[in-house]
Amino acid sequence: MIFSLLAMGSFALAGAITPGPVNVLALAYGSTRTVARPLAFVLGASLSYALVVLLMGLGAQYVLAGNAVLVSVTQWTGAIYLLWLAWKIASAPVSSMQAARGDSRIHFWQAFGRGLLVQVLNPKAWLVALSGVGLFALPQENARVELWLFCGVSLFACIMGVGSWAALGSTLANWLESPQRKRHFHRALACTLAITVVGMIFQALP
Repeated sequence: MIFSLLAMGSFALAGAITPGPVNVLALAYGSTRTVARPLAFVLGASLSYALVVLLMGLGAQYVLAGNAVLVSVTQWTGAIYLLWLAWKIASAPVSSMQAARGDSRIHFWQAFGRGLLVQVLNPKAWLVALSGVGLFALPQENARVELWLFCGVSLFACIMGVGSWAALGSTLANWLESPQRKRHFHRALACTLAITVVGMIFQALP
């Protein structure tokens, strides 16, 4: 059991902490010098990823494998949404992104919702989840129990992995006090996000 948990944790953490669209956005949220919004984004993205793992384990892999059109629509929908987010980051104002006290609750739920949505539309999340389910859940005698265990491990690993990127953004907050630096930072994040999306699109092409 301990060996299985370590293997699951290593796999899930590697998938969660490696650069990707969700982590780029976590870095952007972490740089806003707030606590609630980065935390909300990390929680939303992590819960969403655990749901993706669960859906894959409950049979979504068979649906996707047998429907090439659905796979293509899912990939392009996610790519378009992520590219739109890249444009939003690049065009974000360089003035302070601190939320007003009266708006903090709204911003929290906006960040939480975006974390949920961006993970669902992230092709990397579905591919990693499919690989993990195939490795750790489906081959086991008690596949349902192993699936729920892998969902829990994936949730914790995603909080750690995505949260580390948000923490990195927070450490850069003071350096980003300069409007010029913040503008360059936004554009660099937008370019990085767009490049990761284009790379995923080319990988998906036959």
